[in-house]
Amino acid sequence: MERSEKAQKLYDTLHASPLDYDKEYQQIMKDFIYGDVYQHGTLDLKTRELIAIVANTTNHTLETLKEHVVAGLNCDLSPIAIKEAVYQCTPYIGVGKVTDALRVINQIFIDYSIELPLCSQKTVTDETRFEKGFEVQGEAFTKEAIQSGHDQAPKELKHIQNYLSEYCFGDFYTRTGLDLKQRELITFIMLSTLGGCENQLRSHVGANIRVGNSRELLIEAITQCIAYIGFPRTLNAINIINEVTL
Repeated sequence: MERSEKAQKLYDTLHASPLDYDKEYQQIMKDFIYGDVYQHGTLDLKTRELIAIVANTTNHTLETLKEHVVAGLNCDLSPIAIKEAVYQCTPYIGVGKVTDALRVINQIFIDYSIELPLCSQKTVTDETRFEKGFEVQGEAFTKEAIQSGHDQAPKELKHIQNYLSEYCFGDFYTRTGLDLKQRELITFIMLSTLGGCENQLRSHVGANIRVGNSRELLIEAITQCIAYIGFPRTLNAINIINEVTL
Protein backbone atom coordinates (compact mmCIF):
# COMPACT_ATOMS: atom_id res chain seq x y z
CA MET A 1 0.00 0.00 0.00
CA GLU A 2 1.35 3.43 -0.94
CA ARG A 3 2.25 5.97 1.74
CA SER A 4 -0.73 8.26 1.01
CA GLU A 5 -3.13 5.31 0.98
CA LYS A 6 -1.82 4.14 4.36
CA ALA A 7 -2.16 7.68 5.71
CA GLN A 8 -5.72 8.06 4.41
CA LYS A 9 -6.80 4.65 5.76
CA LEU A 10 -5.44 5.39 9.23
CA TYR A 11 -6.80 8.95 9.21
CA ASP A 12 -10.26 7.68 8.30
CA THR A 13 -10.06 5.15 11.15
CA LEU A 14 -9.20 7.81 13.74
CA HIS A 15 -11.12 10.85 12.54
CA ALA A 16 -14.79 11.37 11.80
CA SER A 17 -14.51 13.43 8.63
CA PRO A 18 -11.86 14.55 6.13
CA LEU A 19 -10.28 17.99 6.25
CA ASP A 20 -11.78 20.51 3.83
CA TYR A 21 -9.46 23.51 3.52
CA ASP A 22 -5.84 24.18 2.49
CA LYS A 23 -5.86 20.79 0.82
CA GLU A 24 -2.24 20.70 -0.34
CA TYR A 25 -0.97 21.63 3.12
CA GLN A 26 -3.37 19.21 4.77
CA GLN A 27 -2.24 16.42 2.45
CA ILE A 28 1.40 17.05 3.39
CA MET A 29 0.55 16.88 7.08
CA LYS A 30 -1.78 13.90 6.77
CA ASP A 31 0.84 11.94 4.81
CA PHE A 32 3.61 12.87 7.26
CA ILE A 33 1.66 12.20 10.48
CA TYR A 34 -0.28 9.11 9.41
CA GLY A 35 1.85 7.84 6.52
CA ASP A 36 5.28 8.33 8.14
CA VAL A 37 5.17 8.94 11.90
CA TYR A 38 2.28 6.60 12.75
CA GLN A 39 3.87 3.89 10.59
CA HIS A 40 7.23 4.17 12.37
CA GLY A 41 8.08 2.07 15.41
CA THR A 42 5.93 -0.20 17.53
CA LEU A 43 3.81 2.14 19.69
CA ASP A 44 0.15 1.14 19.71
CA LEU A 45 -2.50 3.62 18.61
CA LYS A 46 -3.67 4.29 22.17
CA THR A 47 -0.17 5.37 23.23
CA ARG A 48 0.29 7.48 20.10
CA GLU A 49 -2.98 9.30 20.76
CA LEU A 50 -2.18 9.77 24.46
CA ILE A 51 1.13 11.37 23.49
CA ALA A 52 -0.61 13.67 20.99
CA ILE A 53 -3.19 14.66 23.63
CA VAL A 54 -0.44 15.59 26.09
CA ALA A 55 1.64 17.50 23.52
CA ASN A 56 -1.37 19.53 22.37
CA THR A 57 -2.54 20.19 25.93
CA THR A 58 0.94 21.48 26.71
CA ASN A 59 0.96 23.62 23.56
CA HIS A 60 -2.57 24.88 24.31
CA THR A 61 -3.51 23.99 20.72
CA LEU A 62 -7.13 23.19 21.53
CA GLU A 63 -8.48 22.46 18.04
CA THR A 64 -5.77 19.86 17.44
CA LEU A 65 -6.32 18.54 20.96
CA LYS A 66 -9.99 18.06 20.11
CA GLU A 67 -9.08 16.00 17.04
CA HIS A 68 -6.85 13.70 19.06
CA VAL A 69 -9.30 13.23 21.93
CA VAL A 70 -11.85 12.06 19.35
CA ALA A 71 -9.20 9.87 17.69
CA GLY A 72 -8.29 8.43 21.09
CA LEU A 73 -11.89 7.47 21.80
CA ASN A 74 -12.17 6.00 18.30
CA CYS A 75 -9.23 3.67 19.02
CA ASP A 76 -10.64 2.70 22.45
CA LEU A 77 -8.37 4.85 24.61
CA SER A 78 -10.21 5.02 27.91
CA PRO A 79 -11.79 8.29 29.06
CA ILE A 80 -10.02 7.82 32.41
CA ALA A 81 -6.61 7.57 30.71
CA ILE A 82 -7.34 10.74 28.72
CA LYS A 83 -8.40 12.69 31.81
CA GLU A 84 -5.52 11.41 33.94
CA ALA A 85 -2.95 12.32 31.29
CA VAL A 86 -4.29 15.87 31.16
CA TYR A 87 -4.53 16.15 34.97
CA GLN A 88 -0.89 14.99 35.10
CA CYS A 89 0.10 18.05 33.04
CA THR A 90 -0.96 20.50 35.76
CA PRO A 91 2.23 20.74 37.88
CA TYR A 92 4.26 21.27 34.70
CA ILE A 93 2.13 23.60 32.53
CA GLY A 94 -0.22 25.21 35.06
CA VAL A 95 -3.91 25.18 35.85
CA GLY A 96 -5.04 27.57 33.09
CA LYS A 97 -3.98 25.42 30.13
CA VAL A 98 -5.30 22.29 31.81
CA THR A 99 -8.67 23.88 32.60
CA ASP A 100 -9.05 24.96 28.97
CA ALA A 101 -8.15 21.46 27.80
CA LEU A 102 -10.67 19.90 30.20
CA ARG A 103 -13.46 22.10 28.82
CA VAL A 104 -12.73 20.70 25.36
CA ILE A 105 -12.51 17.13 26.64
CA ASN A 106 -15.67 17.33 28.73
CA GLN A 107 -17.70 18.58 25.78
CA ILE A 108 -16.44 15.70 23.63
CA PHE A 109 -17.29 13.22 26.38
CA ILE A 110 -20.79 14.67 26.60
CA ASP A 111 -21.15 14.37 22.81
CA TYR A 112 -20.06 10.72 23.09
CA SER A 113 -22.56 10.09 25.93
CA ILE A 114 -19.75 9.36 28.40
CA GLU A 115 -21.13 9.84 31.89
CA LEU A 116 -19.49 12.62 33.87
CA PRO A 117 -17.90 12.99 36.30
CA LEU A 118 -15.71 9.93 35.82
CA CYS A 119 -15.07 7.72 38.82
CA SER A 120 -12.44 9.02 41.24
CA GLN A 121 -8.82 7.89 40.83
CA LYS A 122 -7.67 9.52 44.06
CA THR A 123 -5.65 7.36 46.47
CA VAL A 124 -4.37 9.84 49.08
CA THR A 125 -5.73 12.00 51.89
CA ASP A 126 -4.44 15.25 53.32
CA GLU A 127 -2.66 13.14 55.93
CA THR A 128 -0.97 10.76 53.45
CA ARG A 129 -0.28 12.86 50.34
CA PHE A 130 3.25 13.85 51.43
CA GLU A 131 4.26 10.33 52.44
CA LYS A 132 2.79 8.68 49.34
CA GLY A 133 4.18 11.37 47.07
CA PHE A 134 7.63 10.94 48.60
CA GLU A 135 7.40 7.20 47.94
CA VAL A 136 6.64 7.73 44.25
CA GLN A 137 9.41 10.32 43.95
CA GLY A 138 11.76 7.77 45.46
CA GLU A 139 10.82 5.17 42.84
CA ALA A 140 11.55 7.61 40.04
CA PHE A 141 14.58 9.46 41.44
CA THR A 142 15.77 7.29 44.41
CA LYS A 143 14.76 7.96 47.99
CA GLU A 144 18.28 9.12 48.82
CA ALA A 145 18.15 11.87 46.20
CA ILE A 146 14.71 13.06 47.31
CA GLN A 147 15.64 13.06 50.99
CA SER A 148 18.81 14.96 50.17
CA GLY A 149 16.75 17.57 48.31
CA HIS A 150 14.61 18.07 51.41
CA ASP A 151 17.54 18.07 53.82
CA GLN A 152 19.73 20.45 51.84
CA ALA A 153 17.06 22.97 50.83
CA PRO A 154 17.60 26.40 52.42
CA LYS A 155 14.96 27.34 54.95
CA GLU A 156 13.25 29.76 52.56
CA LEU A 157 12.94 27.01 49.89
CA LYS A 158 11.85 24.04 51.99
CA HIS A 159 8.22 24.69 51.08
CA ILE A 160 9.08 24.10 47.40
CA GLN A 161 10.46 20.64 48.19
CA ASN A 162 7.34 19.94 50.23
CA TYR A 163 5.11 21.05 47.35
CA LEU A 164 6.98 18.76 44.96
CA SER A 165 6.41 15.77 47.22
CA GLU A 166 2.84 16.40 48.29
CA TYR A 167 1.35 18.27 45.31
CA CYS A 168 3.20 17.22 42.15
CA PHE A 169 3.73 13.62 43.21
CA GLY A 170 1.25 13.15 46.06
CA ASP A 171 -1.80 14.68 44.39
CA PHE A 172 -1.12 13.51 40.82
CA TYR A 173 1.39 10.67 40.47
CA THR A 174 -0.40 8.56 43.09
CA ARG A 175 -3.67 8.53 41.16
CA THR A 176 -4.83 5.37 39.43
CA GLY A 177 -5.79 5.25 35.75
CA LEU A 178 -2.18 5.47 34.56
CA ASP A 179 0.82 3.65 36.01
CA LEU A 180 4.15 5.22 36.94
CA LYS A 181 5.81 4.27 33.65
CA GLN A 182 3.02 5.99 31.71
CA ARG A 183 3.11 9.06 33.94
CA GLU A 184 6.86 9.45 33.55
CA LEU A 185 6.62 8.98 29.79
CA ILE A 186 4.01 11.71 29.39
CA THR A 187 5.97 13.98 31.75
CA PHE A 188 8.91 13.55 29.39
CA ILE A 189 6.58 14.61 26.55
CA MET A 190 5.37 17.69 28.46
CA LEU A 191 8.87 18.89 29.26
CA SER A 192 10.07 18.27 25.69
CA THR A 193 7.08 20.18 24.34
CA LEU A 194 7.56 23.14 26.69
CA GLY A 195 11.20 23.67 25.75
CA GLY A 196 13.60 25.58 27.99
CA CYS A 197 13.31 22.90 30.69
CA GLU A 198 16.54 21.05 29.96
CA ASN A 199 17.52 20.44 33.60
CA GLN A 200 14.09 19.01 34.40
CA LEU A 201 14.01 17.06 31.14
CA ARG A 202 17.40 15.57 31.94
CA SER A 203 16.14 14.45 35.34
CA HIS A 204 12.99 12.92 33.91
CA VAL A 205 14.85 11.06 31.17
CA GLY A 206 16.81 9.46 34.00
CA ALA A 207 13.57 8.78 35.89
CA ASN A 208 12.05 7.15 32.81
CA ILE A 209 14.99 4.81 32.52
CA ARG A 210 14.83 4.06 36.25
CA VAL A 211 11.14 3.07 36.17
CA GLY A 212 11.61 0.84 33.13
CA ASN A 213 11.02 2.98 30.03
CA SER A 214 13.77 2.28 27.52
CA ARG A 215 15.86 4.69 25.45
CA GLU A 216 14.13 3.24 22.39
CA LEU A 217 10.69 4.01 23.83
CA LEU A 218 11.68 7.62 24.57
CA ILE A 219 12.93 8.06 21.00
CA GLU A 220 9.71 6.58 19.60
CA ALA A 221 7.64 8.85 21.86
CA ILE A 222 9.45 12.03 20.88
CA THR A 223 9.26 11.02 17.20
CA GLN A 224 5.50 10.97 17.65
CA CYS A 225 5.64 14.66 18.64
CA ILE A 226 7.53 16.11 15.67
CA ALA A 227 4.46 17.44 13.89
CA TYR A 228 3.24 19.18 17.05
CA ILE A 229 6.44 20.57 18.57
CA GLY A 230 8.73 20.93 15.53
CA PHE A 231 12.26 19.72 14.91
CA PRO A 232 14.20 22.09 17.24
CA ARG A 233 12.50 20.86 20.43
CA THR A 234 12.48 17.28 19.13
CA LEU A 235 16.23 17.39 18.48
CA ASN A 236 16.88 19.05 21.86
CA ALA A 237 15.03 16.18 23.55
CA ILE A 238 16.98 13.60 21.55
CA ASN A 239 20.25 15.26 22.56
CA ILE A 240 19.28 14.93 26.22
CA ILE A 241 18.22 11.30 25.75
CA ASN A 242 21.66 10.67 24.25
CA GLU A 243 23.39 12.57 27.02
CA VAL A 244 21.68 10.51 29.73
CA THR A 245 21.59 7.07 28.10
CA LEU A 246 24.76 6.76 26.00
